[in-house]
Amino acid sequence: MAQLTNPAPAVSRRPKVRWWRGAVLLLAGVYFLVPLAASAWFSVDDPQGISFEAYTGLLSAPGFLDSLWLTLGLAVVTVLVLLLLLVPALIAVRLGAPKLRPVIDVLCTLPLVVPPVALTAGLIGVLRWGPDYLMDTPFFQTFVFIQDPDFPLVLVIAYVLMALPLAYRALDAGLRSVDVRTLVEAARNCGASWPRAVFTVVLPNLRGALLNASFLTLALVLGEFTAASILGFQPFPVWIYSVGNSQAHMSVAVSILSLLLTWLLLLLLATVGRERRTKTATS
Repeated sequence: MAQLTNPAPAVSRRPKVRWWRGAVLLLAGVYFLVPLAASAWFSVDDPQGISFEAYTGLLSAPGFLDSLWLTLGLAVVTVLVLLLLLVPALIAVRLGAPKLRPVIDVLCTLPLVVPPVALTAGLIGVLRWGPDYLMDTPFFQTFVFIQDPDFPLVLVIAYVLMALPLAYRALDAGLRSVDVRTLVEAARNCGASWPRAVFTVVLPNLRGALLNASFLTLALVLGEFTAASILGFQPFPVWIYSVGNSQAHMSVAVSILSLLLTWLLLLLLATVGRERRTKTATS
């Protein structure tokens, strides 16, 4: 009879406790939460006790809603302009001219080496240029139109240039993970036109990249101060600075709410992206 051998006992492996991950998360939490908690305490601290007047008085503060709506409008227009510029250009380069990708990469990342102050100074130089005999021409009227204080399109130009590298990197990463040529050829073989192939096949696969680019642009516009301040306009960040000179508690309260709004948008973006990946995995 064959001799039966007992199987070797299973070696129990204890899960390694990676304490350094917890330490890093703890340090990161302290680094971010302690200043935020200190700012929140300062916004409600009052010689007579805790007061939430800095928060309750926001809606009635002069210029609060106007500056907020102006910034949100500028953010929406900036996002639309960036997507309308980058998405068709990047898709066209990948389909028809892949050798131009290094050129596009250099052009889109070039604003990273230009400080916002220098960029704004260049815009001021362009806006002030023009001889007197051009004052009654459409050329000069265009310069006047884009500097309208109610909705300064010149800020959109500045924001597009500043956010161009961020949006480009987000969209380029999304396009690298998708075989655009195969998707378009498959759609074309099924009888779809070029616009329909792009809108119904390519863009749904770039949903995460589009959301990332939009969020990065929105975060930049919500926090950009230099260009708007130098050009003399008052969107939301400039209003926060101006309020801080006279009402420090309200300025800190608005800054905290702005930061929480940015975190909320980031959480929403992560949730939408996770739902998208889940649906793709289960389908």
